[in-house]
Amino acid sequence: MQVAFLVAPAGAEQIELTEPWQAVLAAGGTPTLISTRSGRIQAFHHLDKADTFPVDRTVDAASVADFDALVLPGGVASPDALRLDKGAISLIASFFETGKPVAAICHAPWTLIEADMVRGRTLTSWPSLRTDIRNAGGTWVDKQVVVCTQAANTLVTSRKPADLPAFCKAMVEEFAR
Repeated sequence: MQVAFLVAPAGAEQIELTEPWQAVLAAGGTPTLISTRSGRIQAFHHLDKADTFPVDRTVDAASVADFDALVLPGGVASPDALRLDKGAISLIASFFETGKPVAAICHAPWTLIEADMVRGRTLTSWPSLRTDIRNAGGTWVDKQVVVCTQAANTLVTSRKPADLPAFCKAMVEEFAR
């Protein structure tokens, strides 16, 4: 199981990166950190700088063909920056178009909205995104984890760090299918 983790150079919520990463490793998978720039990404704990992590591959060097699934960690700044990057949005859309599973938590559905991938889907997110999701044609629900199979690929979403145990469990189950 080859799993891409896509984040911006700064602003990913560290625990929303590290816990799913560890869940993929524990399931025998291989996670790969992708960003829009090479070097290291700066993770955050809410609004405070946390650790840095080495980028394995840049968006322009990443291909959906190399991966079985995609994880989009949250945090406010990372998804906001990614939704302005055409290469990142194209990569995200490619996972949907090829029917590969995607997991997104917290503010990460902003990138799905930008890629026009929430229309007709049921998902959850940080509550402040509910209007954005509805305006993009999705159905927003307030649940710990939502597994949506209403299209060619599976979409796993959760609201916040407290949902990580349920998110990681559902994500690993869906990625292993």
